[in-house]
This record gives sequence, structure tokens and C-alpha cells, in this order.
Amino acid sequence: MGYLPITVFAVLCGSLLYALLFAPVVGAYYGKGDMSDSVRNYLQHLETDIPTTLKGITGTYARLLDWLLKRPFTVIAFTLFTLISIFMLNSHFSAGVIFYTKPETQYGVATVRAQGNLSAVEMRDLVREVEQRILEVEGVHRVYATSGSGATIGKKPKAKDEIGIMWIELHDPEQLEMTTRQVYANIRQHTDSMPGIIVSAEAVESGPPVGDPIQLQLQSDDREALITTTRRISHHLKHNIEGLRNVTDTTPQPGIEWEMTVNRTLAAQLGANIIDVGRAVQLVTNGVKIGEYRPNDADEEVDIRLRYPLSSRGLNKLDELRINTKAGVIPIGDFVQRHAKSKVDKIQRIDAIETNLVKADIEDNVLADDKVEEIREWLNTQDIDSRVDVTFRGANEEQKKSKAFLAVAFLLALFLMFILLVTQFNSFYQAILILSSVIMSTAGVLLGLLITQSTFSVILTGIGIVALAGIVVNNNIILIDTFNYLRKEQQLNTVDAIITAGAQRLRPVFLTTATTITGMLPLACHTSIDLLSRNIISNGIIASTWAPLASAIVYGLLFSTVLTLVVTPVMLLLPEYLKQRMTLLFPHHSESLK
Repeated sequence: MGYLPITVFAVLCGSLLYALLFAPVVGAYYGKGDMSDSVRNYLQHLETDIPTTLKGITGTYARLLDWLLKRPFTVIAFTLFTLISIFMLNSHFSAGVIFYTKPETQYGVATVRAQGNLSAVEMRDLVREVEQRILEVEGVHRVYATSGSGATIGKKPKAKDEIGIMWIELHDPEQLEMTTRQVYANIRQHTDSMPGIIVSAEAVESGPPVGDPIQLQLQSDDREALITTTRRISHHLKHNIEGLRNVTDTTPQPGIEWEMTVNRTLAAQLGANIIDVGRAVQLVTNGVKIGEYRPNDADEEVDIRLRYPLSSRGLNKLDELRINTKAGVIPIGDFVQRHAKSKVDKIQRIDAIETNLVKADIEDNVLADDKVEEIREWLNTQDIDSRVDVTFRGANEEQKKSKAFLAVAFLLALFLMFILLVTQFNSFYQAILILSSVIMSTAGVLLGLLITQSTFSVILTGIGIVALAGIVVNNNIILIDTFNYLRKEQQLNTVDAIITAGAQRLRPVFLTTATTITGMLPLACHTSIDLLSRNIISNGIIASTWAPLASAIVYGLLFSTVLTLVVTPVMLLLPEYLKQRMTLLFPHHSESLK
């Protein structure tokens, strides 16, 4: 996300350069004509008349300020009650939290899973059948399929029973009559009836790569306890928790391996060579490597292997194998025994401790955060083997890291702004007052999400809140700077300076807020404008990605601006108001202080 602040820095530097150098020159050159009488009269009245006697919105606002300044405690108490209520309501009635938004996307991935000792041809046929069904779904444009246990796309870990994977390309999302998420849901529904086949179809992961939304990591030094606990949790997630799909785990897959045990004493008596036995077995199974070559269209060598004809290969042919010895041709069954054993799977270790994973995806309109809490509550009620350590990974882990990072970035931004404001205004109180708009903007974001029942995106909404910290303080800076100027240059009392500053700065505050909101409103409404092709795109790829960030800025700026115009003037009066109240309550103490 580094390009986002870099873009903001570049735009702000360019706008500052324009405002300081180019705008005065352009204004002096093109602004030589007389301004209209209405504008001149408005500015003259604003500078010379009493603000409460003005007409229009400015006069109404000035009279409202005059009424509010006579009741500072009531205004402050109502503001605190409003902010606290918003935070409390959000904690109980919010739509939930997501790590990153799920935008519209034209590309997706489908995986095909099936268990069994399948040959390469059988895998290919099954994947081809799934491919045909996917192509029948409305909205699918192309499918690129790869079969085999080694097939993979990207770096996402694959399931152990995965036999194929497909890259899906949809038609242009702007031309579809449904959302792309609905297309992938239709793919899953259309392939759900295939017996013995499990098909998952998802959009390509957007944002930071975190893998499956639900990931549990289990670690233990006791392998049997680890496998038992992993399968128990996986079974519960698959059959007892609604809203999950494609539940997989990394426990060993069921299977049989045949072990050939050679009686070396009998082999020596019969004059049999163990190496010859091994080669004979290879001729029936994978073949004996006799060389390698590299095709013209390949970068790596291909093995050349020698095997028996297909009719002479297979498990039953192992017992019929014969090898040459000094005593003649003898069957290997005279000194070799075949035993069935459980298939040995690969072992995954993290920090030298054996590890298993339980992973699951979520249905549309289901929040991973809610399911993680549900799983955690279930685990707390279960008697999990003490030798097994269970940890949540994936989106949940990355969500916590992102929250911590954004919290540090938010506090650091506030601290740097506080230092800058203190040096500029030479007042700790006014610096804190300016930064109070950040709290108001955060409450505004939460209120907007609460009203629209939108989810809180840790990445995008969080970045929007951090960005708001540098935007919403402008209105307070404008008001307080004008207030200080009027107090110092025109020697106005506190109340008159506050009302005059509010009236004179009302238009700039409205204009800065309106221009920012207007610029962000299309994205917040899931609408983007393609200037090159002159098209207005609704619910497109770009708009669906950045909508949470734009919405956060719109909600926060709108709410904080309203409170800034009301609360900041009252807070400017508060120190003097408290001093007057203390003088009335303790006149002798005040006189002694003088």
C-alpha cells in the first residue's frame, strides 16, 4: 500500500506549489475586473457588521453560535454522550470486521479434489469432466485446466487429495448481469452433484496474501495425539459449523504401501542377488531408469525408463516375478514376502515441531471473524489434548498484525501533528482541541458503517481513518487561527472573536469539506468514471476495491465537520468560562491570586 501515501505526498506538494506561486499570478492576471456587487457587499458586511445581524446561512450560523456559547456545559455533555453512544452501539450492532474487501474480479481458481489411487489418465478424465461443467456456467469465458497431483497455480498450498486445478476467466464484469461472486457460486452449485468429486471455485485472492480465511495450526510432539485432534476439529468444522465450505486438513491421507521383505538367508542359499530383485520390482512399477534426454521445447531433462508391457504390470504380477540365478530362473516368492502397510505421508514441521493445519473457506455474506470466534468458543468448551497446541493463523493472524500496525501509525501521526501544532499555536490546549476532530471523525466513520450496516475493513477502512487524521484537522486549524488573529489584531473579546471567526470561516470550511466529499462520493457509492472511454462503471473492479476507504473518508469528514462547527467554538470559550465560574464561586481566592 506504499504507493497510496506516495501519491498523496506528490499531490499535496503540487497543490502547495500551485497555491503559493501559480494561483496568485493567475488571479492577478485574470482577476483584474471588478467583482460582482453581491460578492463585494457580502465580504464588506462579513468584515464590518455584527455577524448575528447578517442574513442567509452565515447569519443563521452566527446566531446559533451565540445561543450555544451561552450553554457550553450542555453542548459538551451532549457531544460526549453522542460520541460514547456511537462507540457503544458499534460494539454491539456493527456489521462485523473483515481483513480486506472482496472486490469484483474477472479471474478465479477452481480446484478438483478426489481420493483414491488414481492414475494420470483417470485424473485427466475427471478434471476434463469438471472443466466441461464449468464451461456450461453462464459468465465463464475461458478455462485453463491442469491435472495431476503436482498441478499448482500460484503459491497457495494445495490439499493432499487435489488432482487438478483450473484458471477461470470470466467475461468482463461490466457486461455480466450478475456479480462475479455469484458466477463462482453457480460454478460450485453446478459441480456439486458429481459423485466422489469436490470442486471449489473462488475469485483470485485480492490484497495481502493470507490464504484461506479460516486456518488452525496444531502442533505436538506426540504424532498420534496430533492426528487425532486434527481430524476431530476438522470433522466438527465440516459437519457442525454453518457457513464454512471446502474444509481440509493436512493429516495423512488413507492409503496402502506394499513392503517387500527379503529373507537374505534364503536368497543367499538360492544364489539370488538383492539388486536383481529390486530391478525386477521396478520393471513392474515405476520402471528402471536407463538414461535421460531433453526435448527441444523443454528446459529440463526427461527420464527414460524401461518397464514391462501394461499387461504384465500391476500388483498381482509382483508374485509372478522371476529372476535369473546360477541355479536357474526362480520366483521371488520363494524368499520375498509382501506386506500391506499404512501409506507413509510427508511430515510438516515448524520450529522443529510436527504441525498439522485445518483450513476452511467461508460462504458469501459470512464473516471470517465471526466464524473464528465461534470456533474459539467451541474449543474452549472441549477437552483438547494438553499435548496439542492450537493456534489461529491465516486472515485472523494477519488481521491482528494489521490492527497493531495501523494503531501505531495512527498514534505516530497524531504525535507528529501535535508537535507541529504546539510549535505553531504555542498552546497545548489549542493543539489538543484541533486533534479532537480526529476522535470525532473516527466516531463518524463508525456511525456511517453502523447506519449502512457495512463491514469494517481492517486494511482499507483503517487506512481511511489514518488518512482522516490529516484531513479533518484543517477545519479546526482554520477556525482557531482566525480566532487568534481577531483576538490579537482587533482586540475582540472571546465570545465576539469566536462568533466572528466562525462566520468568516464558514464558507472555506464548507468548500474544503464539500470538495473532498464530492471527490470521494463516486467511489463510496461503488461507482467509477473511465475518463478515457467516457464510461460510468457501477460495481466495477476499481470501485468495489476502494469503496471502504472512500466511505470512511466521506463518513468521517461529514460528521467531524458538523461537530467542528459546533463543538470547537464552545471548547474555545471553555477556559475563560471556567475561569469566570471559579471567580464567582471563590471570589476571595481569585482576588488573592491576583
